[in-house]
Amino acid sequence: MTSPLVIPDIWSLVDRADTLPWQSFRPGVEIYRLYGDSEGPSAALLRYVPGAQVPHHDHTGYEHIFVLSGSQRDRHQTYPAGSLVINAPGTDHAVASDEGCLVLVIWERPVAIREG
Repeated sequence: MTSPLVIPDIWSLVDRADTLPWQSFRPGVEIYRLYGDSEGPSAALLRYVPGAQVPHHDHTGYEHIFVLSGSQRDRHQTYPAGSLVINAPGTDHAVASDEGCLVLVIWERPVAIREG
């Protein structure tokens, strides 16, 4: 039996984000995968530099975004640290961070990036 992945103090990730092995995700956005990959259910931390964005995409399953620091925005509003945003299957948006942010994202299914 596999032991659960436990992050005892989720807020401590903000202070130790620089110690994680980040990988490039999109221009100005880095990813640290907690589990999964781009093919199925997954969870990751995303770190945005100020002004970075993720292009318009469709949700094929639920997407949960927990903003740990900074703020993130879409066409609906700006979500400050402490916000939990749940995007349902069949919804779509583009995401940006004016000031930069660190978010925990949990995807039920992969998102479909709109090309062009």
